[in-house]
Amino acid sequence: MWNLIWDVFVAMARVGIFGYGGGPSVIPLIQKEAVGARWMSTEEFAAALAMGNALPGPIATKMSAYIGYKVLLEATHDSVAAVLGAISGVLGMVVPSFILMLILGIGFLQFKDYPQVKGALQAVKPVIVALLAYTAWTVVPQPIKADMLIIALISFVLLVWIDIHPIWLIVAATIFGAVVYAR
Repeated sequence: MWNLIWDVFVAMARVGIFGYGGGPSVIPLIQKEAVGARWMSTEEFAAALAMGNALPGPIATKMSAYIGYKVLLEATHDSVAAVLGAISGVLGMVVPSFILMLILGIGFLQFKDYPQVKGALQAVKPVIVALLAYTAWTVVPQPIKADMLIIALISFVLLVWIDIHPIWLIVAATIFGAVVYAR
């Protein structure tokens, strides 16, 4: 059990340390850790991501808690161990990056105006866009259903051109899904 708790901590620490940009930009890294370790399937990850996006709070900590909980619960069938797995996931996500942020924050304040630092930050932005696109591509059920594509396009238009708050899209999609996709 303790080895698995450590494995969850290390996996989420890798995400926390290398998850440049935070928030949704770390989702591909979390997916790579969770699916790559065979802790969950791509479909399970997509369902967890949907659930995590419907709940308030930072997505990275919610996903790391859920993954830690799920992994330990399935391995031990013990709810106390599962809670320890959730705590391990969150600590792995937060503690190493917090420490690095303190260290790098001091250095960044001293070097932020250097052209190399500005250039490095500019060059990594398109990579973050690619990571987000990759996540979107992998979590959409294959083959892409026409109605899901329509929902995504309408959401995009409402976000970009109407400037609707994302929470209203989440609420509307949740209600729509509960009514239309209920089986």
